[in-house]
Amino acid sequence: MSGSHASGGAAHSDMSHASPSTVLSHNTAIAGKIQTLTGQDAQTACSGFKNLGQCVAAAHVARNLDIPGGFDALKAKVTGTGAVSLGKAIEGFAPNADAKAEAKKANKQASDDLKDISS
Repeated sequence: MSGSHASGGAAHSDMSHASPSTVLSHNTAIAGKIQTLTGQDAQTACSGFKNLGQCVAAAHVARNLDIPGGFDALKAKVTGTGAVSLGKAIEGFAPNADAKAEAKKANKQASDDLKDISS
């Protein structure tokens, strides 16, 4: 496997499941969006997430709910050792929020962001 096909035209078909660093190195539009949401360089913000969709959704949750400690605090809960789901993390940071609805809303926002930039 030489990987020479990575820069081919078909590579953009569904970037939401590719590794964040792969997508961000090819897509400055989403990198800019993530920087706006998190206040951090997109590569730094999304390191540790399994895919870009998770990173963007977490960034939206942090912004939507004004999470104490912001994106960094939320990221620490959903990545790394002892990671929990986004919904569980929302419950911990914003007990009065409807965690399921907020996670769904953030995933929709992330999906829309990724759709906007892939077209």
